Amino acid sequence: MRIHISLNVKDVPRSISFYSRIFGVEPQKKTDTYAKFDLKKPPLNFAMQSGGKVSQVSHLGIEVDTPEEVQAWKKKLRECGVLKSVETDSTCCFARQDKAWFSDPDGNEWEVFYVYEQLPITQPEKRSACCA
Repeated sequence: MRIHISLNVKDVPRSISFYSRIFGVEPQKKTDTYAKFDLKKPPLNFAMQSGGKVSQVSHLGIEVDTPEEVQAWKKKLRECGVLKSVETDSTCCFARQDKAWFSDPDGNEWEVFYVYEQLPITQPEKRSACCA
C-alpha cells in the first residue's frame, strides 16, 4: 500500500526541478503540464499538474522509520537550500517527535518526521503549526 497525492501547481517544470532534488530521482512521467513520481521510499505515488485551483492544504508529511532518517532528510534539505525548521523531541499532535520542515514552490508545507511515542490525550492540545 502507498499513498497517492496529486497537486495542482503553478509551474510544473519548476516543481519537477524542486521535487527531483527533494526525492533524489526524476519523475517517471513528465510533460510541460504533468509529472508523476513513482517512489518506493517513501512509498508514494506523487503527481502534479498545471491548471485548476492551487489548493491550500494544512501540510503534507513523510513519516520515516528511524530518527536517523530525519537527520538524513535534514541534511538533504539543507543541501537543497529548502530546510525551513527543525523540531527535536517535540510534543505535537499528542506524540513525541523529531521533524524537519520545508516548503515547495507553491508554498505547501512538508514535514519529515519520526514518532518516538504516542502520548495520552489528557487535555486539549494547544494548536501549533503541526496540528493546524
